[in-house]
Amino acid sequence: MLRIKDIERYDDRENIRCNLVDAYDKLMQFIAKHLPDKFYLEGDQRISLRDIIFREVISNLLIHREYTNAYPSTFIIYRDRLEVKNANKPHAYGQLLPANFEPFPKNPHIAQIFTQMGRSEEPGTGIRKVYKYSKAYSGNEGIEFLEQDIFITKVPLDNVFNEILGDGEINGGLNGGLIGGLNDGQLKVLKYIQLNEGIKAKEISDKLDIPIDTIDKHIRVLINNKLIERRGSKKTGGYYIINN
Repeated sequence: MLRIKDIERYDDRENIRCNLVDAYDKLMQFIAKHLPDKFYLEGDQRISLRDIIFREVISNLLIHREYTNAYPSTFIIYRDRLEVKNANKPHAYGQLLPANFEPFPKNPHIAQIFTQMGRSEEPGTGIRKVYKYSKAYSGNEGIEFLEQDIFITKVPLDNVFNEILGDGEINGGLNGGLIGGLNDGQLKVLKYIQLNEGIKAKEISDKLDIPIDTIDKHIRVLINNKLIERRGSKKTGGYYIINN
């Protein structure tokens, strides 16, 4: 669920009932739909903080669930956090921390399949990565992996929705007067770049199913209005980020 504006019910919802591999894909798509992939360089390589953090949360949800328990799993995005609750058979009780965490796969055969498919890390690696990259993603290290009868995962999103409002309106230092002068196509491209900073024009064209010539025109307008900027060399095609 997405609970940003309507916290009593929901702004968006999916009821996922399928095999675990498809469930993984559907949950990752839901994350990509509602959370930004902030621009981040590690050395000279761009990495996806969103994918690193949430692929671990999702694989943990699917791999380590206690499937004999009828408790329904929940996966909810709030304005300040993502919270997951999942049926569990605890190996120990308490907060899992990188310093004292000992991996213990609840369903080792499922874990092995997911690892071989590249959907999860080797046991223990993924949780350490979530702790490592959380502050860069949201400005907060307050991760919670609570091992108890109902396993609870909380990932802070403190600064994420300060930049992108839940209703899709562009915020975070952009000129509101200019935004009102953009057409629907230009706004769509601007929103997509803000959600996926570091993306290239061809990728925008493919994802939005808009001809590349049209994307190039929209991008020129956004650059001229100083809403986005181009980075990278002409040889590699360059990429686009929000001009804060």
